[in-house]
Amino acid sequence: MDGSHTDGPAEGEAMLGPFSDDHPLFNSVVEAIRTVHDPEIPVNIYDLGLIYRIEINADSDVDVDMTLTAPGCPVAGEMPGWIVDAVEPIPGVRTVNVNLVWEPPWGMDMLSDEAKLELGFI
Repeated sequence: MDGSHTDGPAEGEAMLGPFSDDHPLFNSVVEAIRTVHDPEIPVNIYDLGLIYRIEINADSDVDVDMTLTAPGCPVAGEMPGWIVDAVEPIPGVRTVNVNLVWEPPWGMDMLSDEAKLELGFI
């Protein structure tokens, strides 16, 4: 396996809502989100475990719930816009809505294996 989350979060990872992993745009949305990085940690926000929900409806409207590594994150106001900027250009996507959520709180256990490897934890 390449470490991707094509079937939603792995065991132990947070998920507040559904992942529309059966939608044709899902993999493209995930790859676009993987281009967004936390400026303080050299790992993309998807593999950091900051994405709690990706839901894509029949009209190809994309809803994303995300959190931050800490409530005081200096880019808290900017990061949702970075996701919109990454996902909106995907052919077929109609709208993108990003919600910033705080429950459950993010923790190191939400890192993907790929992120743990990149950060030297495994």
